[in-house]
Amino acid sequence: MTRGANIAVVKTPSLARIMDAPGETELAAPDIGVLTTRMRRGEEAAWRLFYQRYHDRLLRYLLVVTRAEMVAKEVLQQTLLRVVRHVRTFEDEAVFWSWLTVLARSAVADHGRKHRRYFAFLERFFRHSAVEEREFGDADARLLELLEEGLQALPPDERWLVEQKYLANRGVREMAVSMQVTEKAVEGKLGRVRRKLRAAVLEKLNHEKDA
Repeated sequence: MTRGANIAVVKTPSLARIMDAPGETELAAPDIGVLTTRMRRGEEAAWRLFYQRYHDRLLRYLLVVTRAEMVAKEVLQQTLLRVVRHVRTFEDEAVFWSWLTVLARSAVADHGRKHRRYFAFLERFFRHSAVEEREFGDADARLLELLEEGLQALPPDERWLVEQKYLANRGVREMAVSMQVTEKAVEGKLGRVRRKLRAAVLEKLNHEKDA
């Protein structure tokens, strides 16, 4: 991407503003070259028209690819963000749509990698707890949400430990070197953080079960 394209992307309005704004009549039916050029320039009317034209079409595409409405909607937001960051001028609508589907499939792949890491995390993290009898599949989306909420609630140093160990798959020795502490110190702190996070997640699960 050229330097000029990067500057244009910076000026692009946020997705929230695009989605919340009223419809535009100024750009009633521009061809794809005009539309994408104006999107590159950061014109809100062009972005609103893009959203009106392609939001539902992309959602239908992602529903077919993912076969899960919740996942499709989540991935759609990531796809739209990628369009905002990387849009360039296209002269052919078919080529533009093909580019959009490439971004969508890339977002699906990233989503899958993230969730595979989280499922592996769940299996290891809750191996010796009451959660071990649960099936780790689409039905556990709520468990993943609770886990992410629990991670975000941790102090930054504790969250870093858990993410490095279970999501980035770093070894205790490597973490100890980067922290300039002993491996035993890392293992001890990891144990305390695991118990803390596990208790928080299980408490929420039990509360929801009893509600």
